[in-house]
Amino acid sequence: MSVIVQKYGGSSVADLTRIGRVADRVVAARAEGHQVVVVVSAMGKTTDELLAMARDVSATPPRRELDMLLSVGERITMALLAIALQQRGEDAISFTGSQSGILTNDRHFDARIIEVRPYRIEDELARGRVVIVAGYQGMSYRREITTLGRGGSDTTAVALAAALHADRCEIYSDVDGVYTADPRVVPEARHLSALGYTELQEMAESGAKVLNAEAVAFARRERIQIHARRTDDAPGDAAARETVVRAEVSPAPRRVRAVVGDAHVAWLRGPADLPTAFDSMLAVADREGVPLRAAEWTSAGVSAWVSLPRVPDWERVAAALSAAGLTVLDPRSADAVACVSVVGDGLTEEGSVLRDVLAVAGVEGCTPRAVSSSAFRITLAVSRGAADGLTRALHRRFCES
Repeated sequence: MSVIVQKYGGSSVADLTRIGRVADRVVAARAEGHQVVVVVSAMGKTTDELLAMARDVSATPPRRELDMLLSVGERITMALLAIALQQRGEDAISFTGSQSGILTNDRHFDARIIEVRPYRIEDELARGRVVIVAGYQGMSYRREITTLGRGGSDTTAVALAAALHADRCEIYSDVDGVYTADPRVVPEARHLSALGYTELQEMAESGAKVLNAEAVAFARRERIQIHARRTDDAPGDAAARETVVRAEVSPAPRRVRAVVGDAHVAWLRGPADLPTAFDSMLAVADREGVPLRAAEWTSAGVSAWVSLPRVPDWERVAAALSAAGLTVLDPRSADAVACVSVVGDGLTEEGSVLRDVLAVAGVEGCTPRAVSSSAFRITLAVSRGAADGLTRALHRRFCES
């Protein structure tokens, strides 16, 4: 029998009615002859609510205790779904991340999977059971409970699909796949039926709320095909849409596939005293467990970006970075910045795409604070208030024409 891994996000399991619908979908997959492993997120906004409770107790809660607290949310969902499946006559068992054999490094709140030992899952599948796994969590080599960062349930699902040699990994949420932009910002955003791993990873790294970037990187390494679908679409509905993520999809060179805006970032800058400033930035980031993005060292100074959802105790970390002599611009700053990125393939093979991106920014009266690029991405740092308008303008120029 083929193995499929299904992952259901928080909106898909937000209440008991929705958990029941997920159970019906799992029963339908079993009826098709599949062995099924289900990875679940916490119900609705449970993770946000637990995090808010912790911050009501302390402005800077310890990350270890946050992991102990936040991992509870997925455990509630997994048990309820297992009960719902058993009520429908389907034999099911629930496992935490550690019971599933997910081993991580020793970093709290933003851990990385280093190995998966799915022996208990394989045993239960052999007994004919559906296995429900709590997403977003694992156990470190020091036997500490860890969590995998925002969207970490995606990573759990892809990692299990690789370890179990699954036919595919199905990611279910409240949208029917990936779009050329966030439809809440760009109403004209178009559905993408297929994407390559690199393009989607660039979108995720740039702030798109599609799939977790680490999950996409895992899928690329292990060549796991991902199907992003909407939970409310009926199984087998021929009209239902999805986005399939697989080995590189090759659009025309120098073609922009999507435009992504990200206002949940902080920009770190340092003086031109290169060895001291750069070393200080890296030392603080390492000590405080802060993942840096696009760190640069030039004669003009040093800079880097921080994705704020990955840093739960940002106020404390920002103070440490400032004490090290770095200028920190985050959403609290009067001159807060945001990133707007165009993502595609071969964008820097010629200068025309970058030139057009800058021309659009000029027409919008938006002067970039910084520009960075790679073969798959061009990013402009702009004032936070200008980000949505620039996102729409770039989408019109590259994705609607």
